[in-house]
Amino acid sequence: MRSIWRTLDRDLARDIGLVCLADLVVGVSYGAITVTSGFPVWAPMLLSLLVFAGASQFMFVGIVASGGNPIAAVVAGLLANARHLPFGFAIGDVLGERWASRLVGSHLMIDESVAFALAQRDADRRRAAYWACGIGLFVCWNLGVVVGAFAGTVISDTDALGLDAAFPAVMFALVLPSLKDRATRLPVLVGVVVALATTPFLPAGLPVLLALVGVLAGVVAKDPAERPEPVPEPEEVC
Repeated sequence: MRSIWRTLDRDLARDIGLVCLADLVVGVSYGAITVTSGFPVWAPMLLSLLVFAGASQFMFVGIVASGGNPIAAVVAGLLANARHLPFGFAIGDVLGERWASRLVGSHLMIDESVAFALAQRDADRRRAAYWACGIGLFVCWNLGVVVGAFAGTVISDTDALGLDAAFPAVMFALVLPSLKDRATRLPVLVGVVVALATTPFLPAGLPVLLALVGVLAGVVAKDPAERPEPVPEPEEVC
């Protein structure tokens, strides 16, 4: 684990730190919203430890608080987390070979840890970015939820604080520089259009899953000259 922290450079550590800070703020919002919606103080803490998926946790609380069936809320959360299946194929190499490492790493598999891992070029940096981001977010999210849960006992209107806007704002600021790359803009734009078009009609989480078609669009539109040429087979020596 010590080698992971040594592999991080200053810029990468700064970016991960900013995301963790924003995640802490959103965790405070989640804890407060859950308690003010009528859940006991321990409920958001338990969900955050066992589920650790912000979108699914917000969805579960929203459905149950509005009078929905808890089973339907669980199914909706699982559906929102279906995007983790392709995530697992994409970053399976960073989880290690031991079953304990893969089990813990799978629990830390969220959008941000996967995004930071995929943005790195070599294997050591991919592994370091994934574990550093995953561990940092897990600690900050749960800490924020604890603070928010107890704050929710004294705050009557959590929407007035606007805490839920902090996380997407930071993520947008981190992604913005990568849009300078022409090959990155097309997948991003296609994903944004698909997500915006489907958000009014589909449950939360599904638009993000459908936005993955942007990746396919980027592969299809990739310049053939940029694709790696096949390695020629060695000629046989007579």
